[in-house]
Order: sequence, then C-alpha cells, then structure tokens
Amino acid sequence: MFIYGKTSSNAIAVMSYLAEDAARRAGSGEIAENRGISKALTAKLLTQLAAAGLVSGQPGPGGGYTLAKKPSAICLLDIASLFEQIEPPSLCPFGHGWCGNGDPCPLHDTILGMIDKNRLFMQKTTLAVFVGKSRVRGKIGRKTKSR
Repeated sequence: MFIYGKTSSNAIAVMSYLAEDAARRAGSGEIAENRGISKALTAKLLTQLAAAGLVSGQPGPGGGYTLAKKPSAICLLDIASLFEQIEPPSLCPFGHGWCGNGDPCPLHDTILGMIDKNRLFMQKTTLAVFVGKSRVRGKIGRKTKSR
C-alpha cells in the first residue's frame, strides 16, 4: 500500500524548506541543519531532485538551491514518486490468488479506497502549503516581513 517512506519524507522536508521562501537560495548545509537531516543525505536528495527537474542549483558564492517550479506546481506525489513504488502490489490479506481470481476478498474495496485517498491527497497537496511558513527545531510560525 502506498503511503510514503523515510526517504520520501526527507525529500519532502527538503522541498518544504525551499518552498517556505521560494525566491531565496538555500545551501544544502542550511537545509540539513534546519530539517535535522544529515548533510550527506540532504546533498544526495538535492542531486536527485535536481536531476528530476524539481530544484535548480547554483554553485559558488551566493549559490544554493531553489525550486525549479512554482510551489503550487509541485505536488507531494511528484516528490515521492522519485523514491517510492507508487503502484501498489497485490496486497490481498487472504494470500496470492484470491483477489483477481473470482470474487475479491472482503477487504478489497476498503484497501483500494485507502490507496485512492492517499494518492488523491498526494496529488492535490502542493508545496504551496509551506509558502510563508517557517519551522525551526520544533517551532512553527509565519515568517514576518522586516520593516
């Protein structure tokens, strides 16, 4: 059943940081520290996200990463599908050969409903939900404009 795993969770955390202020570049070390992810893993995720066209990076002084698209154009499924098998295998609790061979098992419709709801959530939820939000080590708040 597709929900998403730790790697996707970390990739979404990285992307959510970039979405908070989509106009600003952020270095991998800054993102790693803010999200509590190792620097090595953050750099690896950013490389994969860049290869998929979801982030763009600029090396050197003043460099860093930004989203390659508007936050509203990137959904959670775009990110998770890079790291997860999103098409579920047969998960019939009655074992191989039950569902798909005659009447489905008693849980078939419930399981498919959960999978469909999760997919819809992942498709409809974009990085726009993170714009203007800030999370620093356990505190969530709105970013305020300096005067």
